[in-house]
Amino acid sequence: MRSAFSTSRLRLVTLLGGLTLVAAACSSSGGASSAPSSAPSTAVSPAGPAEVTVAVANGSVGAYLTGKDGRTLYIFTPDSVNTSTCVDGCAATWPPFTVGSGGAPKAGTGVTGTLTTFARPDGTRQVAYNGSPLHYYAADTKAGDTTGQGVGGKWYVASPTGTGPGPAPSPSGGGKYSY
Repeated sequence: MRSAFSTSRLRLVTLLGGLTLVAAACSSSGGASSAPSSAPSTAVSPAGPAEVTVAVANGSVGAYLTGKDGRTLYIFTPDSVNTSTCVDGCAATWPPFTVGSGGAPKAGTGVTGTLTTFARPDGTRQVAYNGSPLHYYAADTKAGDTTGQGVGGKWYVASPTGTGPGPAPSPSGGGKYSY
């Protein structure tokens, strides 16, 4: 029969071993990510990647812009040119597509519009396409997902041609655009 001291000691050793495994898994640099796979890692510090590429993909919604890892990019119709109104809780669901301080977006094949960046209130640099701020949708779980299309009648996939199903920002934030 085990003594109470031995049982307590065994529990402590088991707990410490488990914690060691968890710590090793969290600090591993081998491909594992602590970020949930359902949301792209999009927010960058001002010292983040210096260059991001905007590409074109095709799907059930037609041709649309993509960012990191082929993730779909969206526009939010209440935004105005080079100004995003999606902050705080909105930005958690619709993360901004950002580039590091001093960085620049690069146009991939089929991207014919103008890519620019602008400062967000938190100091990050958000990428815009023809002046429309670009966002991801946290509910898109993989490249090719376009589940944010038409959400709330205000979110639309960003079109490489500037034509599509919904309005997009104007300088005043309320006009029509050919997205």
